[in-house]
Amino acid sequence: MSRFKIRTDRGLYRSRNGVVAGVCRGLAEYFDFSVFWLRSIVVIIFLLSGIWPVVALYFLATLLMKPEPARPFSSPGEEEFYDSYVRSPQGAASRLRRRFESLDRRIRRMEDTVTSREFDWERKMGA
Repeated sequence: MSRFKIRTDRGLYRSRNGVVAGVCRGLAEYFDFSVFWLRSIVVIIFLLSGIWPVVALYFLATLLMKPEPARPFSSPGEEEFYDSYVRSPQGAASRLRRRFESLDRRIRRMEDTVTSREFDWERKMGA
């Protein structure tokens, strides 16, 4: 029986509470493993293999792992938006801009309808 348990309820993220970029804490939380032991293993590998291999792998993991969200997701749509934002902030911003413009157009049409003379006339006539 394996001691490791992968947490499928959340993705693999860099922790916001980590010491150096949150890679070790993020991996430990994902695999439900002690942060102390994971850091100890990294330090031992660091001492045995030399500086550059571990530093290069750690830097690569820092680049590849997304930062942990500031608050938990309440819906799959929020998680999808967060993932799209982390991959491309400009794409997420343009998506939000298009959605805002669409909502703005709908509100303007509603305002035009409600403030028109015909709407007032129809409301007074009960039609």
